[in-house]
Amino acid sequence: MGKKKQAKRTARHVVDADIDAGHGVARELRHHPVVRVAGALSEVADQPPMVAINVATIAVALLAKDAKLARTGVRMLAAHGLATLAKAVIKHRVDRARPNQFSDRDDHRPKPGDTDEGPQNSFPSGHTAGAVAVARAVAREYPGMAVPAQVAATGIAAIQIPRGTHFPIDVVAGAVIGWAAEAIVARVLPKPT
Repeated sequence: MGKKKQAKRTARHVVDADIDAGHGVARELRHHPVVRVAGALSEVADQPPMVAINVATIAVALLAKDAKLARTGVRMLAAHGLATLAKAVIKHRVDRARPNQFSDRDDHRPKPGDTDEGPQNSFPSGHTAGAVAVARAVAREYPGMAVPAQVAATGIAAIQIPRGTHFPIDVVAGAVIGWAAEAIVARVLPKPT
């Protein structure tokens, strides 16, 4: 068997395991009260509330005349914006039914497409991308807040699987996007020395 064929076969096995894991976890836990509450709380990482938090951080900083907090808010907003842009570009080019759709296995395999409907836009996780980008931006300016920020981002990312909105690979891809977006912002907006 050629290397290309073997790589495709391996990728298919990984995606099938991802589908099985996503469906299995969601089937068992999706309706659990803790998952429902945590899922509702994770909506803070959706675009409108996250933008509002970022803008509010900037506004509070300006009112308090706190340059470091203002810089943090700008970093948060920029990192979240870049992560959201990257996520949107990918979602527009990849169709993948969300786990809670429990449709045909083939619908859950990522494939080229341009469906802009929520049920077909599982890949990648935008909540995860945004949460990771903002958490890293906060941690960069306030290292003492790194652990709580990362725990919050990890919780937001992790709950997407049992609530049935994303497969594990979607969450991992979202985390990579968030990490990369914040890293780019950090290079463009370096901390003052």
